[in-house]
Amino acid sequence: MEKIERGSYSLGKSVYEQKEQLNFLYGKMDVLMKMLDTIEPEEAGVEEIDRIIEMLDEIENKCKKFRNDLQI
Repeated sequence: MEKIERGSYSLGKSVYEQKEQLNFLYGKMDVLMKMLDTIEPEEAGVEEIDRIIEMLDEIENKCKKFRNDLQI
């Protein structure tokens, strides 16, 4: 199983334009999908599952932030 390091996909980058925001989210979702594709379900440990949940939370928070930015 390929390991994706924590710092390899920072979600802290500022993105302001709507098209950039969508591309940013697509990129993060692509990283998540690749990570899911590499995990063997029978061998996945708590750390991998926790990391997936953390990534989903980060993507959700970015979506909320981008949505709020559009309403301003």
